[in-house]
Parts: sequence; structure tokens; C-alpha cells
Amino acid sequence: QVQLVESGGGFVQPGGSLRLSCSASGSIFHIGPMGWYRQAPGKRREQVAFITHRGETDYADSVKGRFIISRDNAKNTVHLQMNSLKSEDTAVYYCDALIYQYTTGSQNYWGPGTQVTVSS
Repeated sequence: QVQLVESGGGFVQPGGSLRLSCSASGSIFHIGPMGWYRQAPGKRREQVAFITHRGETDYADSVKGRFIISRDNAKNTVHLQMNSLKSEDTAVYYCDALIYQYTTGSQNYWGPGTQVTVSS
């Protein structure tokens, strides 16, 4: 079984920073694109950042210049450095990855999410 687990969420004041991490474990042959999504109360889940296996990145306009996505392919992890946080960044943040397994092919997996609250 493959599992994604996020960590690093919490409470921070506006202007502060947080670093989210997501680790994939299980019978993994290869991990393709990985991403971070978020969902605020009453809103649809939206993609925040995206990174390919080779390290090419893309960001939502709302976080460009503030958030940085990175990954460590050797450790099957992806990170999201969030700087200059705003109250509108408050949401549950989810990790997503396209994972190739030895016997079952590729499948998209999600983590359970981690809460980020930005408030004074």
C-alpha cells in the first residue's frame, strides 16, 4: 500500500512562514508529478503548486513570489515553503502525487491534509 502523509501545518500570524512536508511510503517504483492543493471552508479545492520529477514548477497566481515547492526524489518527499502568509492562505493543505508501483501501475494518491491557519 502507498501512503502520503503531510506535516508542518499550524497556526501563524500574518507575514509569517511555515514549511509543509509530504512523505510517500510503500511499494513505490517511481513518483511522477507532485503537488500541493488547498481547500478553505466553503470553497473548492484549488491547486497551489506543482513540481515535475525533473523539478519544473508552477504556481497559482495567488502564491507566486511567496511559496516555493521543492522535492527530494531520493526520499520521496515534497515540500512547500510558505512565506509572507496572509489570512486568505488559511486552509487545509493536501499533498498529491502520481505514484508508479511495481505491480499495479500508476495511480494518483492524496494525503489526509494538514491545517494551516493564518491569523493575528
